Amino acid sequence: MASEHLRKKPLSEITTESAESEHGLKRTLGAWNLTSLGIGAIIGAGLFSITGLAAANNAGPAVTISFVIAAIGCLFAGLCYAEFASMIPVAGSAYTYSYATMGRMMAWIIGWDLVLEYAVGAATVAISWSRYLKKFLDLFGMHLPERLTMSPWDSVTLADGSVLSGVINLPAVFIVVLMSIILMRGTSGSALVNNFIVALKVSVVLVFIFLGWGYINTENYVPYIPANTGEFGFYGWSGIFRAAAIIFFAYIGFDAVSTAAQEAKKPQRDMPIGILLSLGICTILYILFAHVMTGLANYKEFQGQDGIAPVAVAIAHTPYAFMQKLIILAILAGYSSVILVMLLGQSRVFFSMSKDGFIPPIFSQVHAKFRTPLKSNILFAIFVSLFAAFVPARVVGEMTSIGTLFAFVLVCIGVLVMRKSDPNHPRPFRTPLVPLVPILGVLTCFSMMAALPADTWIRLILWMAVGMIIYFAYGNKRAKF
Repeated sequence: MASEHLRKKPLSEITTESAESEHGLKRTLGAWNLTSLGIGAIIGAGLFSITGLAAANNAGPAVTISFVIAAIGCLFAGLCYAEFASMIPVAGSAYTYSYATMGRMMAWIIGWDLVLEYAVGAATVAISWSRYLKKFLDLFGMHLPERLTMSPWDSVTLADGSVLSGVINLPAVFIVVLMSIILMRGTSGSALVNNFIVALKVSVVLVFIFLGWGYINTENYVPYIPANTGEFGFYGWSGIFRAAAIIFFAYIGFDAVSTAAQEAKKPQRDMPIGILLSLGICTILYILFAHVMTGLANYKEFQGQDGIAPVAVAIAHTPYAFMQKLIILAILAGYSSVILVMLLGQSRVFFSMSKDGFIPPIFSQVHAKFRTPLKSNILFAIFVSLFAAFVPARVVGEMTSIGTLFAFVLVCIGVLVMRKSDPNHPRPFRTPLVPLVPILGVLTCFSMMAALPADTWIRLILWMAVGMIIYFAYGNKRAKF
């Protein structure tokens, strides 16, 4: 029956679940902890690698404008998330919002989509963390065995021309297990670790900005907007917008804050603060970082580079060579907190889906002492570790992005639906300029999805097909609502 797939979870039931009980998640997070979680998820290595490449190939020094445009696009979704997070303060994020607004099947689709975003994303980031750890240790003369830092499908060409294939990516397994153990021990402890990591990587970004500022050559800003080459996306205003689409993904992560709503002390007040403040802080840091980077070196010098090489090019224009090591350290710290928050988000989404009967009850069992979904954390530690150990990152790198943007689109639609279906429900935070903001959020995020390669769409469709098989074979039959 089609009607059962459209059945919504009552808001009264969701509100009841948000109340703390001895069997529920423990409320330990304040506004700053939530903001720190957002910053921890947003600032990864993308800032250090994507900025130079977008400047070199698309926008020139005007990449700072691209960061502003991307931030505005993210803000549309962020405002919608903030309304839902204050209105429905439970674990589950976009999954729970979809269940309340668009019904059972759509809730399952977005929940399964969030698995793609968080679990696959955590594995992908762990693989990159391994690569940068090796690079960092190389700077100190410590060399990890190549075979133990790659999946069996990856290989490297040695100095003598021979090709060496990987066996297992052990550093990637290590960081996933370490972050999982921290999560198992409790959310407050996880927040403390994340706060420390965030302080470290933000400090490195600030050091780069303040030390580099004195060596800016203003001639590098001329012309600020390079003339378009005649092809869309290559400099000029079209290049600025193309760069905005590319660096949009450097902002992804703030939505993970909403998965911790059931562990917030005052979710109605603190969730909007955490989501919007983390976005605001990261936007300011991104713009300043890009301004200094393109001021130290001419944007053309970044062409043909990859990884953190563009930052190294900029640092070469200062006497502070030690910043090279600091940047890699910041990347390691950045990736660590991203993995931590993604694993947190994954377990909380599954916690909500399990409570609703879609997946086995083991995922919603809470440890008596730590008040965390311990068994869920263990299962995902194993799953993500295996993925990180044996699968090359290039296979699923963009799947995380398309999964996230899909979630953004549905949350924006959800705000529109809820304003019509339940206009009188208390909203401690209200998205301004409805329906304009949600509509712009849908258009912005879907346009970003459309810009992704066709094979990424194929993988999303295949992933969703597997999810629908599970839904009809198990979830739909056991759903409680």
